[in-house]
Amino acid sequence: MPFNPLSAFLGLFSHDVGIDLGTANTLVIVKGRGIVIDEPSVVAVDRNSKKVLAIGAEAKRMVGRTPANIVAVRPLKDGVISDFDVTERMLQYFIRAVHDRFGFGIPRPRVVIGIPSGVTEVEKRAVHDAALNAGARAAYLVEEPMAAAIGTGLAIMEPAGCLIVDIGGGTTEVAVIALGGIVVSTSIRVAGDEMDQEIMAYARQVHNMLIGERTAEEIKIEAGSAYPLEEEYSATIRGRDLATGLPKSVDVSTVELRDALSGSINAIVEAVRSTIEVTPPELVADLMNRGIALAGGGALLRGLDRRLAQETKFPVYVAEDPLSCVVRGTGEVLEEAPLLAKVQSSLAARKPPR
Repeated sequence: MPFNPLSAFLGLFSHDVGIDLGTANTLVIVKGRGIVIDEPSVVAVDRNSKKVLAIGAEAKRMVGRTPANIVAVRPLKDGVISDFDVTERMLQYFIRAVHDRFGFGIPRPRVVIGIPSGVTEVEKRAVHDAALNAGARAAYLVEEPMAAAIGTGLAIMEPAGCLIVDIGGGTTEVAVIALGGIVVSTSIRVAGDEMDQEIMAYARQVHNMLIGERTAEEIKIEAGSAYPLEEEYSATIRGRDLATGLPKSVDVSTVELRDALSGSINAIVEAVRSTIEVTPPELVADLMNRGIALAGGGALLRGLDRRLAQETKFPVYVAEDPLSCVVRGTGEVLEEAPLLAKVQSSLAARKPPR
């Protein structure tokens, strides 16, 4: 890239940022300052004027509660941009918020953004262009499983292999990494959002009641599990009775919810198994010693580590603060130029995963 004096000057007054542009939440880390933003990836827009009314936590509070002229939009679906203009405005808001928070600076930062490993070239370009249009002077992309592995503290530069499973809102990323590159990976569009949909479908089919996405997510967090618990318990679901249209509440056990979530859980387990099946045998031996690291919000589902350990016969552990692994990884990539160059060359050389 040729030297640009204006860009270099602006760089003196900007805060370089790493962004985990997630389907459910967007996290922003600032070089030298840590994670400064952790907000839902939701934007409230006026249908008539197309004006953005709220972004982040304020917009999420409006989900399911807006009048006819206001719509709460999630501009990312399955880990990729579904509404380019709204994503651009959301990025612009977060980049501006970082610079406003510290009291000075022209918002023209370098930006590192985590993207799913299964995206197409068109989807990569959409994220790159959205960041530049939002005010970044340079935008770099890093695959989310690579960023999660770096943020988890795995030794990705060593010749020994390590396996990361990053379960976000829209996608589950499974990757075996060695020598600073992804050896094999699987990306499936089954993750936290799919689990919420399964709980909504369960409430409708079994209890004949309608519940919203927020309620389904709250029940998943409160009582969802992937493996039998030492002590099973019940949670209350509140919604609308489809027969009468009146409010209704039912108690459901963790056993019932585990059965409702079985489709998503089985898909994630199968993705991990199929990735291991095509991993070179020398690396499989490393994985048996090092185990499988779980990152992302889905890693917090009760018993998921035990279920994966049972299915794969590998040790499985949940990363420290799994929700922030990807954004912490982008922060480390920002700090270390050689690491940024390595992950960029790895991304350019890789073919799309299965």
